[in-house]
Amino acid sequence: MPSADSPSGPRPLLVRSASLAAGPPELERGCDILAADGKIALLAPAGSAEAPEGARVVEARGLVCFPGLIDMHVHLRTPGQEHKEDLESGLRAAAAGGFTAVLAMPNTSPPVDTAAQVADLLARAGRVRGGARLLQSACLTLGRKGESLCEYFDISEAGAVAVTDDGSWVTDGAVMRRAIDYADVCGLLPLTHPEDPALSRGGQIHEGRVSTRLGLPGIPPQAEEAAIYRDCALALLTGRPLHVCHVSTAEGADLVRRFKALGAKVSCETAPHYLFLTDESCAGYDTRAKMNPPLRTERDREALRAALADGTVDAVATDHAPHSVLDKEVEFMDAAFGVTGLETALPLALRLSSETGLPYSRLAELLSLNPARLLGLPQGLAPGAPADLTLVDPNLAWTYRASEGLSKSRNSPFDGWTFKGRAVLTAARGEILWELARP
Repeated sequence: MPSADSPSGPRPLLVRSASLAAGPPELERGCDILAADGKIALLAPAGSAEAPEGARVVEARGLVCFPGLIDMHVHLRTPGQEHKEDLESGLRAAAAGGFTAVLAMPNTSPPVDTAAQVADLLARAGRVRGGARLLQSACLTLGRKGESLCEYFDISEAGAVAVTDDGSWVTDGAVMRRAIDYADVCGLLPLTHPEDPALSRGGQIHEGRVSTRLGLPGIPPQAEEAAIYRDCALALLTGRPLHVCHVSTAEGADLVRRFKALGAKVSCETAPHYLFLTDESCAGYDTRAKMNPPLRTERDREALRAALADGTVDAVATDHAPHSVLDKEVEFMDAAFGVTGLETALPLALRLSSETGLPYSRLAELLSLNPARLLGLPQGLAPGAPADLTLVDPNLAWTYRASEGLSKSRNSPFDGWTFKGRAVLTAARGEILWELARP
């Protein structure tokens, strides 16, 4: 539930005796965190901090405090498709999932390709109570047509932090080269959706044994990998940053790894569903498992997990893509691509940690510290940093029910999964956005 802080600002918040997922090593096992005036005012040994007058005190023994989670890739369907999601439902679902900020993609209807649209969305999101902070991206090219660049300077001045034609690949290499150059000059991170449409057109799931068995047109992994190669090569050529969205294949991750070794300023993300599901999830023509890029093979899944561990993958982002029942409860060939993910990403990350031994410090990098760094945001649990906190109960057993979620849409392949661990409190700038109702 949202907090009841006064209109003048949140009252001080003292989180007492939490473990730290990432912070000063001497305080990791037990720390008091005092937030005041929107910033972390104090980190102290567990039980040593005094609560200021009027402070909200949260007893956090047994809980783990992460720097506020940041999702680098969400679709909030605003403007144009608010029946699937809107700013209020999407930002509140994000807060319930432990996210203090989310980066919204601009492939809406109409696409977000002007400074005025960026400013309007940020202003509207600022009026949402109990929701995560909106970070807005704008189109990389006008109308996402891949031809002419948007006015990046104006877009940046309006508050955008990234540009992308997500959902479409810029097929013209010269346009993409100019975009990478210009975006960096204007303080924007360019994101690429790596998918050669000449290879993927008409495809429904990963091209392989499962697509053959189901009689569905396939999307070969080379559609993604060829696009990753070209765009990483352009990043190396320009010497500028580039972020690769939703890597789903083993070779795609390896390409990023190799270009990093060559000195390219490339980063990449993958999504939770690629770490837990394969194209076998499409058996039975389950449209909840239809997404783009598609679920790949077990080999790809294992390779992506390894790429998380070795530092190749910089971020885990949900690619939260809500759809109504009219878009999903249809024949597989007619169903929309995409899955929801805001309320299951952290539980899945905690399960990954349990299965693979990936430490919480690495989860903090993937879900918070690296996204903040890439987007040029303040980060970390340290005095003076923004008081963005996600408190996690790692031992809380629960079952995810999509019908009980805060998103407007229910298209989750994880509906009915049982988890151990979830966010129990999300605070941004010291204000409690969401808190799990406890018995």
